Amino acid sequence: MSLVDIAKLPTAENSAIHMNAKDNVAVARVPLAPGAVLKIDGKEIVARQPVPAGHKICIRPIPAGKNIIRYGQVIGAAKNTIEPGDHLHTHNVAYEEQTFDYEFPTGLKPLPSLPANIPTFMGFQREDGRVGTRNYIAVVAASNCAAHTAELIAQHFAGLNLPPGIDGIAAFPHGEGCAHTIGPDTEQLQRTLSGVMNHPNVGAALIMGLGCEVNQIDHYLGKNAPRTNRMVGMTLQGEGGTRAAVKSAIKAIEGMMDQMSAEKRVEVPATKIQLGLNCGGSDSFSGITANPALGYCSDMLAEIGASSILAETTEIFGAEHLLVKRARSREVAEKLLSMVAGYKAYLAQFKGSSFNDNPSPGNKEGGLTNIVEKSLGAATKAGTSQLNQVLEYAERITEPGFCFMNTPGYDPPSLTGLAAGGANLIAFTTGRGSAIGFPTIPVIKIATNTSMAKRMSDNMDVNAGRIADGEATVESVGREIFDMLLRVASGERTCAERLGHHEFVPWRIGPVM
Repeated sequence: MSLVDIAKLPTAENSAIHMNAKDNVAVARVPLAPGAVLKIDGKEIVARQPVPAGHKICIRPIPAGKNIIRYGQVIGAAKNTIEPGDHLHTHNVAYEEQTFDYEFPTGLKPLPSLPANIPTFMGFQREDGRVGTRNYIAVVAASNCAAHTAELIAQHFAGLNLPPGIDGIAAFPHGEGCAHTIGPDTEQLQRTLSGVMNHPNVGAALIMGLGCEVNQIDHYLGKNAPRTNRMVGMTLQGEGGTRAAVKSAIKAIEGMMDQMSAEKRVEVPATKIQLGLNCGGSDSFSGITANPALGYCSDMLAEIGASSILAETTEIFGAEHLLVKRARSREVAEKLLSMVAGYKAYLAQFKGSSFNDNPSPGNKEGGLTNIVEKSLGAATKAGTSQLNQVLEYAERITEPGFCFMNTPGYDPPSLTGLAAGGANLIAFTTGRGSAIGFPTIPVIKIATNTSMAKRMSDNMDVNAGRIADGEATVESVGREIFDMLLRVASGERTCAERLGHHEFVPWRIGPVM
């Protein structure tokens, strides 16, 4: 069941949104001045203080210490008595970590049967059965020492007329690859770089190293090669320096383009979509508009056997109990909880850190009081369908339907993990206007509120704020996103692509040596 009661969503004349019958708060749709009169469930509520748009207003008396309810879930406790009409935020809402009696599944739930009619898109069929929505050549730095060279190689091809069907030469510079501990941290980087090279949106790849880094290029060549053909490796030391390495790489890429020029888009079923789900720069409207609409789209993908992958472990904290009872098996549920426990242990290494550090100043200005409120809204991106797979960071996505990947909440490494896992599209919801993309994957930006969508129209592909305006529904915007996925998968460019966004940041988990 959805956390958002669709029947409670606003009409254009309403000034506040009361989403769930259990909620003792409503969300201001527009700024409320003191004395503003609201009608909520047939009762009049008079604002006692200014309430910014997206912020919460009390609709029932809440004694000190008692629970504050949003989405039908506890998001905190009252620091003092809160009266109807009061503004609720960090000044009077205490953060309290909840304990849950988890509803674990019994047995193994079946995967749903697929419908007879499955929509299609035009994509690049790969040898391993996956399908690309783009066709890039990736130039990947093995370490920071080769990052500039990777960029120089890609810059050589910028502005040139490439053979038809090739989308570009995408550089993957980064600051990692050396001064790593040998073990999980290096292994995670290797999994990440292998994932972006052996990706359905990548037709060929070149890895460039310095030659003496911890992350040796030999890991990616020969029997360890992430792809069986169209894979080249070289080092600056072996080629004789930066200029010589650039010259050799250009020659190798020109040969790759000759091979790739024969590839054409073909009609494929939409079951081949693997959609990464991410949010950044969230606000209080995220859990009312864009995230539920994306969740509706996610359910549509699950129904046809495609995959949608929720990320950001820091942004399911406080909502994990809702995902556990949707798990296909107890094993899947336990793995999800192990990700949360592992992240707690990770944070414990840094004294004074907690999940509640997650809401940024922008999140709070947008009305999100704490991590639990943020997580409950973020989790709605995953719709209501069954949780079929839980993945480590950058691990290959292999199951259809709703999946989860362990990533940070910080957008660049989160998108990088989804990409390395094989997501061939990413949908990104934002209320504050986060501007981000990825070198080889189309990122669809979905605005949570109309004000920001208009202000940053160059960056936004879909305005889900129309739901809060009373001009659209969760279902209609969800279908709009689904239809756009098919067009983008077939080649339509997103705003992030047109602007040239290409953020790539691997997640480093270990110390710097």
